[in-house]
Amino acid sequence: MTTAGWVGAAGRQNTGHHHGPAAHHHQPVADRPLCTSQVRQQRFRRSRHGLDPAEVDGFLHLVADELAVLHAELARTREENARIKGALRDWQSRFAPRVVRA
Repeated sequence: MTTAGWVGAAGRQNTGHHHGPAAHHHQPVADRPLCTSQVRQQRFRRSRHGLDPAEVDGFLHLVADELAVLHAELARTREENARIKGALRDWQSRFAPRVVRA
């Protein structure tokens, strides 16, 4: 069985069936990014056919680990972006032509 499609971008089970609000706890707030603990703690309702809990947990941990790497990379990128913007502002204040208004 493949794991593709089990967890959507918002951390919700993606089976195409609605199982009510109890099936989807630990959901992220829309204005905040999904965090690793939300993925690791996500639980799924069991159906008559069931899911292999070890397979689901393994996949959720894999997704959470990847999210941790991406969050760290995003933080480094934001820091670098701030540093570059600051350096550009410094350069502009020293070397950019001055605009004289009459």
